[in-house]
Amino acid sequence: MDIRMLTADLAAAAGYRELRRSVHSEPPEKALERLRAMSTDIRLKVLEMIDRAGMGHIGGDFSVTDILVTLFGAVLDVDPEQPDALRRDRFILSKGHSAAALYATLAHCGYFPQSELATFTAELSALNGHPNRRKVPGVETNTGPLGHGLPVAVGCALGARLRDDGSRTVVVLGDGELQEGSNWEAAMTAGHQRLVRLYAVVDRNRLQQGARTEETVGLDPLADKWAAFGWEVREADGHDHAALLAAFEPSTTGRPVAVIAHTVKGKGVSFIEDRAEWHHKVPDPDQVRAAVEELTR
Repeated sequence: MDIRMLTADLAAAAGYRELRRSVHSEPPEKALERLRAMSTDIRLKVLEMIDRAGMGHIGGDFSVTDILVTLFGAVLDVDPEQPDALRRDRFILSKGHSAAALYATLAHCGYFPQSELATFTAELSALNGHPNRRKVPGVETNTGPLGHGLPVAVGCALGARLRDDGSRTVVVLGDGELQEGSNWEAAMTAGHQRLVRLYAVVDRNRLQQGARTEETVGLDPLADKWAAFGWEVREADGHDHAALLAAFEPSTTGRPVAVIAHTVKGKGVSFIEDRAEWHHKVPDPDQVRAAVEELTR
């Protein structure tokens, strides 16, 4: 039995529902403007969380932010007031070290009060350095050890097909994480099972802890690899909400969908962007001020 430590912020959840209605009813450019504003808000919150905690993974948080915002702001069929509803879409952040971005997104959507973000990584806080499903509503499975999210997502997608409830499963993976063989076992199974409502999103920022992915274990030609495992492959600018929305359209081939989202580690702050040392680095006070100026410019 889950013992959730956090509960929904009803006012924020109502605002989230209004955001979803607006995104789907307003002219496209207005909807995209709302999503871009949400991305800026999430990045500012992540910066504040990591500054206060003195720890975190700001580079990966910033690279995945626009993907999370597009999913929660416009794609996923979820309800912060009923996070365990049977017919919900499932979202799994396999690259669990980017927990700050996920927490900030969940709080923005009303899964729990934004005031809780101030406790990130604090002693006894529900907001651990990696997501814990027994403590945080909206977290489907504990992630941290890499290579586990996609196998779990395959199981979720198989369960949804057995229920025949039309729900989708989306998992976000780091590109360096693809060096874990368990991902390819899961990819092979999903392709064989033709799990058409399963989406695997690769946060393709080309950096992992300490080095570039292609210097460590080369992944290219990455699209060809996913296709060879029986997936429909789409490539998109991972910071373009319109491109991401198109990438999450239903499969046209009856196969699971792999979205290779081309991103920049540390997106939004020039001195963090595309720098391997910012995988786990914490900005000093002057850098925090400079980052805020850039993000709000």
